[in-house]
Amino acid sequence: MDEEHGLLTVSVSPHIHGNTTTNRIMIDVIVALVPAFIASVLIFGARAVLVVFVCTATCVACEWAYEKAMRKEITVKDFSAVITGVLLAFNLPVGIPIWQAMFGSAVAIIMVKQLFGGLGKNFANPAVTARIVMFLAFSVSMTTWVLPLDGTTGATPLALLSGGDSEALPKLTNMLLGLRGGTLGETCAPALLLGGIYLMVRRVISWHTPAVFIASVFAFTAILGQDPVYHVLSGGLLLGAIFMATDYVTTPYTNAGRLVFGAGAGLLTVLFRVYGSFPEGVSFAILLMNILTPYINKLTEKKPRGALKQ
Repeated sequence: MDEEHGLLTVSVSPHIHGNTTTNRIMIDVIVALVPAFIASVLIFGARAVLVVFVCTATCVACEWAYEKAMRKEITVKDFSAVITGVLLAFNLPVGIPIWQAMFGSAVAIIMVKQLFGGLGKNFANPAVTARIVMFLAFSVSMTTWVLPLDGTTGATPLALLSGGDSEALPKLTNMLLGLRGGTLGETCAPALLLGGIYLMVRRVISWHTPAVFIASVFAFTAILGQDPVYHVLSGGLLLGAIFMATDYVTTPYTNAGRLVFGAGAGLLTVLFRVYGSFPEGVSFAILLMNILTPYINKLTEKKPRGALKQ
């Protein structure tokens, strides 16, 4: 209201602004990823630092170079490219060739994020999509796992479960602490849960998708006669449920939609793991649910009272 002239100023939304910024959210996510990063170094050694650094640096460099070439606003200061790099690194085995890590980082930023318009416009999670591309392109290096207890290569718990070799499974304590084969950031459950709790306390994410995602995997694997505890602690379930299935851009914005997303991702993960050709299914499940997100939003969004049905 213009008090001097008695005029009402009309402007476009939003009309109410909060203190939350993209930078603050991204910094909170980076802080939440620190425990898993420390755990990856303790479990897999110094090369974990190299893989995380290469992925992060490549993502930032690709974002800067693309936006510079396209004469767009440089957005590397929002730290979204940093998070993409860290999450992609967390989805890679420690022994991944460096040039492949750089390739995956370029795919995540250029192909998945920037070609669709940049932050806020990509339809799928860049780290998830890049991991799938790398898995299909470099199947050998993406499935060669270093066992932290002896430094040799071996099968992951999911591969053992898929092959019916339950006697060779690691002890549950080793599963919990991350002393097993797997990608850099997926193995240590306490570190991932600590990061998830931090994000919830900071109100960066809500409990809906992670809790339902994890609970549905537990329930469906139990129904199918699998070991639900091993399935929850195996693979990238905790990493995916906490850090990638809660992405603001590619997942539902309503609480009801988040519940649907979590349940759907959990069901698909179990179907892929139990009946699919690959032992893991979290990335494929999240990507498919990313595609369904616009429809989930439309079905679960709240209608204003008196609004006409579309």
